[in-house]
Amino acid sequence: MKTGLDPIYKAIASVRLPGAKRWLLVGIALALVASYFSGQFNRYYLGVWMDCGINIILAVSLNLINGHTGQFSLGHAGFMSVGGYTAAKLSLVYSPSVPPEWHPVLLCAGLLLGGLASAVAGFLVGVPSLRLRGDYLAIVTLGFGEIIRVIFQNTEAVGAASGLSGIPKYTTLGWTFGVAAITIYVVAALVNSTYGRGFLAVSDDEVAASSMGINPTRYKVTAFVLGAFFAGIAGALYAHHKQTLTPTQFDFMKSIDIVVMVILGGMGRTGGVILAAIILTWMPEMLRGFADYRMIMYALLIIALMMLRPQGLFALNFKRKGGGAA
Repeated sequence: MKTGLDPIYKAIASVRLPGAKRWLLVGIALALVASYFSGQFNRYYLGVWMDCGINIILAVSLNLINGHTGQFSLGHAGFMSVGGYTAAKLSLVYSPSVPPEWHPVLLCAGLLLGGLASAVAGFLVGVPSLRLRGDYLAIVTLGFGEIIRVIFQNTEAVGAASGLSGIPKYTTLGWTFGVAAITIYVVAALVNSTYGRGFLAVSDDEVAASSMGINPTRYKVTAFVLGAFFAGIAGALYAHHKQTLTPTQFDFMKSIDIVVMVILGGMGRTGGVILAAIILTWMPEMLRGFADYRMIMYALLIIALMMLRPQGLFALNFKRKGGGAA
């Protein structure tokens, strides 16, 4: 019996990338070591590095949709908010009755539930809308993000406009970069798998892909669901890092920030997107000394980079391997 999730099962089963597994283990090990010594770090810089890890998850997952599959989604902040509110509500309800030693288990449950809730939202939006292309798809996903924000803003169960506060601080450097390593591995392994060539075929030419027996809508929905899943996990980490959630944190500009990371890093270049996420997270912090002019200078730098490197800042350094992602 076929279900709507069959393409996702096939995608996971087709992943064969042993070399990447070693890099995954190295990444998780480094994240655990950094987390162990995080108590010796400056709390401000530690917080910014956790922001970097969360943005890496968001940018790499959006790159699967916008870069590898060739779509243009502006609703990633909406998926992030679904995961963040789901995990935050779970923690607020159950953390008072859970012993401290079980808090990592509660965080893990929040990450999974947040990711699954976002994946369901991605599926519900993706099935009817991903037959669209280009600007039309961007408008639909933008509308979805705004609908989600307005729903949270008017729902008393999640604090309405005031949001949720007092969320337990479970997110650590190890959790953040450990999940980032898993996200990078899954996306890179998937795109370089046999099934993943379908994403690249759809990105290059949907008509040609259809003539070869590839169902573009199926691949686009699969990419959308997986991208939304990891965006939800990033939202859950964000909620347990910031400890406060309000609907304004997931507005249109948040989606734009993530899209800029993907474009600046080079569409479809996983390595470039990672570096762009780090740079664009640190850049506003480094410009704090300029006070009121900080965001103006940040915007001008982005415009200059886009004019000088429209193909992406790191496009030449991270090429597709055999049509896949670097």
